[in-house]
Amino acid sequence: MVRLKGGDPYVFGRGGEEAAALLAAGVPFDVIPGLSSAITGPSAAGIPVTMRNLAHSFTVVTGHEDPRADFAVDWEALAATGSTLVVLMGVGRIGVIARRLMDGGLSPTTPVAAVHWATTTDQNVLRTTLADVADQPLAAPSVIVIGAMAGLDLRPHLATSFA
Repeated sequence: MVRLKGGDPYVFGRGGEEAAALLAAGVPFDVIPGLSSAITGPSAAGIPVTMRNLAHSFTVVTGHEDPRADFAVDWEALAATGSTLVVLMGVGRIGVIARRLMDGGLSPTTPVAAVHWATTTDQNVLRTTLADVADQPLAAPSVIVIGAMAGLDLRPHLATSFA
């Protein structure tokens, strides 16, 4: 039997929960890690998540919080880190997320990029600002990048002729 998950099953993929249940039940299994969309999504859009003199760290955070959990994402604290923020599963709450990041001190002009269907032929990259992101037509699945790095597009552009 195979349980196939896209990306890295241990990054918001419930792979840890499933592995723990299998261990508790004495069921043998293997995990073959994939590449997380938190890295591949921005990269496919020409967005490095770190770069000397611009961003020294990045934080991957869920935008889809469990309302039953005893903890919540502290968006205001994340705003103060100065790191690139990579938000997975955040399309439905992007307005709240943006407002809380601005309440935490991020400038309304902070660049935001949403990479929809990253690494596929249907990939689309929407670029905006923190103040305007809630008014944009974002669609799931999108990887949302917030911070100075989201303003970059370092994709090589292919020449249309080889004359």
